[in-house]
Amino acid sequence: MNHAIRLHEPGGPEKLVWEEVPLPTPKSGEVLIRHAAVGLNFIDVYFRTGLYKAPSLPAVIGMEAAGTVEAVGDGVDDLRPGDRVAYAMGPIGAYAEARTIRADALVKLPDDIPSEMAAAMMLQGLTAQYLLRRTYKLQAGETILVHAAAGGVGLILVQWAKAIGATVIGTVSTEAKAEMARAHGCDHVILPGEDLAARVSEITRGARLPVVYDSIGRDTFEASLDCLAPFGLLVSYGNASGPVTGVDVGILAAKGSLFLTRPTLATHTAKRADLLAMAEDLFDVVRSGKVKIEVNQTYPLREAGRAHIDLEGRKTTGSTILIP
Repeated sequence: MNHAIRLHEPGGPEKLVWEEVPLPTPKSGEVLIRHAAVGLNFIDVYFRTGLYKAPSLPAVIGMEAAGTVEAVGDGVDDLRPGDRVAYAMGPIGAYAEARTIRADALVKLPDDIPSEMAAAMMLQGLTAQYLLRRTYKLQAGETILVHAAAGGVGLILVQWAKAIGATVIGTVSTEAKAEMARAHGCDHVILPGEDLAARVSEITRGARLPVVYDSIGRDTFEASLDCLAPFGLLVSYGNASGPVTGVDVGILAAKGSLFLTRPTLATHTAKRADLLAMAEDLFDVVRSGKVKIEVNQTYPLREAGRAHIDLEGRKTTGSTILIP
């Protein structure tokens, strides 16, 4: 028997329906994985609402999970039943008790990385890895701004940036989240109602920033630009408040010959060698204790709709997992 959360049409959290579905058989190059835990991410909301289009409907959404290989298809030589594995980035289908997926999308889990931790850290941790190591190669002594600093990616970014030796400014939505961000190394925290650009200018004594990591999107786009020093980089990697649209690129010139990028994890992990290297970097920094993965919310998979309500309502902090 196999169950999954399926989406028959885009919409609110009530559109996520727990249903019995067939147990698939792995094709050539695929494996059947039995999930131990599924990661919850804002990209799941984008697919649920239709901002990102599912290939077809009904669809099983979800981008990240960890579990155990149950069967392998032809041509799969490096995995066998019983191996613990994890993945992040599609194709969608993680909101299920079991699924098939390409073997080359999977990473074997070290013995010291529990499946629940892996499901909480693969997508968010690999995102933090490319943001800090590839999109902008952060150096010790630099000061950065991390939006949603108490969120899943945010808490990892804060800790990892501190391990590199940076000064971290974070934005959060509540005082409780501010305390959490500080506890994880955030040097300065900015709350709603404060003038973001003015506070950044004050903190940096007018120098402003070389890079801003912005997962909020529409509501913070212009303010993020105003926090950058000349030639600074705005890394817009999420749409929590909605997508950024209708941008006049001339604004980049007017605000100091700025750079803007919209990276994705899918692009950074498209080559298997890059995926494996990034995962190993993530595992190493977690093993070292410099980055702690905190699962602050756990829901039954069948209650994914409730998890989405809490995520969109900014009631979650750190990482969240769904248990089949």
